[in-house]
Amino acid sequence: MRTLKEVKVGETVKVSKIEGTGAVKRRIMDMGITKGVEIYVRKVAPLGDPVEVNVRGYELSLRRADAEIICVR
Repeated sequence: MRTLKEVKVGETVKVSKIEGTGAVKRRIMDMGITKGVEIYVRKVAPLGDPVEVNVRGYELSLRRADAEIICVR
């Protein structure tokens, strides 16, 4: 299983699970990233942090650490 951090620019993936716990997991879910939602990776900064994605019709920038705990397929 791969994480959102490993997805290439231009790919659309589906969230299979979020591995974090507590406040971190809750914050990611509050941003609209939940199981089954599609994520389109728009851009990745030159040094890999942050990752810009489209989720549920809006743009979102995620830190690399947050993208690492989001499992996708």
